[in-house]
Amino acid sequence: MTNTIAISKSIPQEQWSKFFDQFSSDHLGRHIEIEIIDSKLGDEELIKNAPLLAIIYDRVGKGDNLAIEVGKDEMTYGHTIDSPKEVSTGENSNGEIVVIQIEDATGRKTLIKLEAAIVSIST
Repeated sequence: MTNTIAISKSIPQEQWSKFFDQFSSDHLGRHIEIEIIDSKLGDEELIKNAPLLAIIYDRVGKGDNLAIEVGKDEMTYGHTIDSPKEVSTGENSNGEIVVIQIEDATGRKTLIKLEAAIVSIST
């Protein structure tokens, strides 16, 4: 069974630094996937099942990029998005963010997908 998550909530740019700082703190070590969606070059999965270390936004004038770092105690892989223009999230039925979509100035999208939460079922 495949769950479909709609990207529905846009984060205003003036809140990106605070949002990513809080998100990184709340999800440190949680396993993620990073996927690129590009209509010209095609889609590409960059990394799968890697622990989140941090997502860092450098505002326009300071760098104008967003860095995704993965690794357990130190960064083992990094991906940078230059000139991000839109940040949106998708939530599961419990209201938890399970995907972040970042679109850059060229229209290229980067998806950060969080591993599924463990669900216990009582009978």
